[in-house]
This record gives sequence, C-alpha cells and structure tokens, in this order.
Amino acid sequence: MTATITELPRPRWEIITSTAVLHLLALLGLLPGNFSWAAVGVAVLLHAITIGLGISLGFHRLASHRSFQVPRWLEYFFILCGTLAGQGAVLGWVGYHRLHHLHTDQPLDPHDSTQGLWWSHISWLMHTVPVQSQRARFTKDIADDPFYQFCHNYYIPMQAVLGVLLYAIGGWPFVVWGIFVRLFVGFHSTCFVNSVCHKFGYQSHNTGDRSTNCWWVALLTFGEGWHNNHHAQQSSARYGQKWWEIDLVWQTIRLMQGVGLATKVKS
Repeated sequence: MTATITELPRPRWEIITSTAVLHLLALLGLLPGNFSWAAVGVAVLLHAITIGLGISLGFHRLASHRSFQVPRWLEYFFILCGTLAGQGAVLGWVGYHRLHHLHTDQPLDPHDSTQGLWWSHISWLMHTVPVQSQRARFTKDIADDPFYQFCHNYYIPMQAVLGVLLYAIGGWPFVVWGIFVRLFVGFHSTCFVNSVCHKFGYQSHNTGDRSTNCWWVALLTFGEGWHNNHHAQQSSARYGQKWWEIDLVWQTIRLMQGVGLATKVKS
C-alpha cells in the first residue's frame, strides 16, 4: 500500500542559505591565485577519505545497513571520516537513509524520486519532509553512543578545525580546494545517488522501484552508483556485482576481511 502525506514541505532557510554560500565559495577555486596542483591533490585525497571511507563505507554500509562488523575504534574512525564529508549530522544521515529504503519512491521517502530530479537531488534537503520527526525511531541502535553523539553535535566545528589545519599546512589554496571545492564535489556526488540513480542507467534487478545502476556515479562515489544492485540486496556489503561494476569500497572491505579487521561480511 502506498504511503500518503498530509503536510506540505516548508523551506528550511538555514539550509538554503548555507548551501548557496558553499556553492559560491567553491567558485573561488577558479581564481588563479587559489589554484595549485598540491591543493587539487589534497582535495582528491580528502574526497576519497570522506566519501569513500566515510560516507560509502562508514555512514552507509556500516552504520546504516550493518553489512559487516569492525572493531569499535575502526568504526569510529570511519564515522569520523563521514562526519568530515559535511553532509549533515550522522544520526540524521542514517535515519533518512533507512527511511528511504522503507518507503522507496513513495511519498514518505525523504527524497522521493517521483517528485522530480531536482527534488530528489537537493531540494528535499532544503525543505521539511514528512518523516523528519520519525528519524529518531530508526537510529536507536546508535543514538546513545557517545562518539556518534559527539560527531552528530559537532560536525560543523570539526570542519572548521580541518580548515585551520589545511591553512597551516598549505595556506588559502588548501582551504579553498580541501574544504569548499571538496565539499561541493562530495555533496553532489552523494546526491547523484538519490537523483540520477533513480532516473538514468540500467536495472539488473526488478526491485519494484526506480533504482538504477549508473557507472559514472559509481566512479564518483567509489561504488555507490550500483544503486539498483544495492536495493535488490540491501544488507549486502557488495554493490558491484558484474566484473566490470567497479566497487572500490567493496574491495576495501574484502581487504579488511582478509587481515581480520572486518567480520560477518554480508555479500
């Protein structure tokens, strides 16, 4: 049965403003004085750490789906990496994602793709969504963890601390590329999974929803773009199923499994 809603979304002006400011600051990377290959290298490295190890491995496959287990200290490291991706507080991220799977492409899906590409990509973040008050019900397993609480409450100051460290190491170009440009690319890379991977690409499985596999989103997100595969087998840590469906995060999990750091790996 399809879920229904009665409350219309309202603008969240603080999110709209902060998102607009980030996009403007990312444009600073186009100025010659802010460019250096070292700064670009820092941005690429931090993208791999925060999106690959942080969002894909940490927030998604580990915290949201519990597709494998790692020692607590290593789990906290991955959650820290995901927090530095600047995609909101961890409890909200996990809660929204679990709700997405519960109501995929239905009105109670936070980023319901039937509402259009713009809504599923970014507009849902800028508005109140009907299930916003329900997130806490879906994060009880991590809500009382002190480290999760710390990351949830201080993800913005932690980004500022990273910015100070980058400035101390490489000056303003490192801040522009390592913070502003990197957050811009990482933000849209993750949002492509919600939007592009529910409209473009191909389906390997009949999942009863709009989820698709998209190769270039998979490259940007280290394997998250094989989204239809994920919806077909949500608990699996492996998203790339064909030999040519490159899933670097899965390979990382396999490596950890080989040295005894990852256990109870679902695939």
